[in-house]
Amino acid sequence: MAKQKIEMTPIGIFHSHQVHPYEAGRQPDEHHSEGYIELFSGHNFEQALIGLEGCERIWVLFTFHHNQHWNPMVLPPRGSDIKLGVFATRSPYRPNPVGMSCVKVLRIEKLKIFVEGADLLDGSPVLDIKPYVAYADSFPGVEPQWLHGTPRYEVSFAQEVLEQLEWIEAQNVSQLRGFLQHQLEYEPTNSKKKRVKQDGPEFVIAYRTWRARFTIANNEVKVLNIFSGYSDQDLHQTEDPYLDKNIHRAFKKLFPNQTA
Repeated sequence: MAKQKIEMTPIGIFHSHQVHPYEAGRQPDEHHSEGYIELFSGHNFEQALIGLEGCERIWVLFTFHHNQHWNPMVLPPRGSDIKLGVFATRSPYRPNPVGMSCVKVLRIEKLKIFVEGADLLDGSPVLDIKPYVAYADSFPGVEPQWLHGTPRYEVSFAQEVLEQLEWIEAQNVSQLRGFLQHQLEYEPTNSKKKRVKQDGPEFVIAYRTWRARFTIANNEVKVLNIFSGYSDQDLHQTEDPYLDKNIHRAFKKLFPNQTA
């Protein structure tokens, strides 16, 4: 019986702008963009949703649909540079690719549940939904040992960066702000786990074809500016594998003083 195969059928699909694994947060938090669970029709899920509008937060059980294998030993996303057993971590590379995310419910529209702070990727099959119950689900101060002593940095953005982010987001590049927030709040200079490099007294982190320059003082990370990952020579070439060179050309004209 212990080896009996268990089959599950998804009840819906999660939709968001988080498409690539590096875009998802390490854990659920409010820095990530809104997404929604679309439940499948024809299964009486309309009735199953009755009362959910009274739940401020819910647990979403889903599958890591990008993963085709599992690893018995993994490197935690923060707090340790030593591999640990996958059961001691929240890694997605599990024997059964089941994930869970505690998200904030924004609103419900028919079979769509709009949520905030999810660390799911677009297209994630949803297996089940359960209400978050604080007295049973919360144990403040209880953390795995490998997280002990890992400081959390306050991430702030210079005024110009806020203007840059607003412009970039208007071009449908919606994940950069959340990426910077969750990548820089823990171990911001760890080049083993992030695409980050030191440049004199400052640091540069990469997000797809974009770059952000930041400094660290005490427990604060300040993002100084955002600049294109393309050189001027790159932008004069016709090849455009990511279909975003026009956005970068316009960005450089609007913010001409940004340097690599």
